[in-house]
Amino acid sequence: MPVQDFGNAFSTFIAQNYGARKPERIRQGIRWAVGTAAVFCLLASAAVCLLARPLLGLFVGTEEEILSIGTTYLRIEGAFYVGIGCLFLFYGLYRAVAMPAMSVVLTIVSLGTRVVLAYVLSAIPAIGVLGIWWSVPIGWALADAVGFFYYRGCAGKLEQACRL
Repeated sequence: MPVQDFGNAFSTFIAQNYGARKPERIRQGIRWAVGTAAVFCLLASAAVCLLARPLLGLFVGTEEEILSIGTTYLRIEGAFYVGIGCLFLFYGLYRAVAMPAMSVVLTIVSLGTRVVLAYVLSAIPAIGVLGIWWSVPIGWALADAVGFFYYRGCAGKLEQACRL
């Protein structure tokens, strides 16, 4: 939830500076937002990975099989929170610069990848249910890559529009 809020606050910051035609503040804001979100996500990842079992114990009690499965799940997804952190920043960026359709594209890439990979990977006996869990960070990573490459391709246009 805090990472989603970083994306929302980032969107407001970018929109204000985009409207004020301050591309240098946007660039500086992007650097700060990525750094802040990355540090927070890495700390959250470390906490979830290290404390997965005790955290689950708060909700599950002492059910050994559930704790074992849940711990594996949390450690797989928890290790990649930086991926969802970046994705929320991309959502915020594209909403702020009047490109909300790109946020939709990123959501489709992320969720579509997850659905397809979860189905395909879980059908492989050697992977099974782990494929469902791995599909989530893979989906985040692919959506981040699309968001990044699209930004790199249109950054000059965004800066030009900001200066008009």
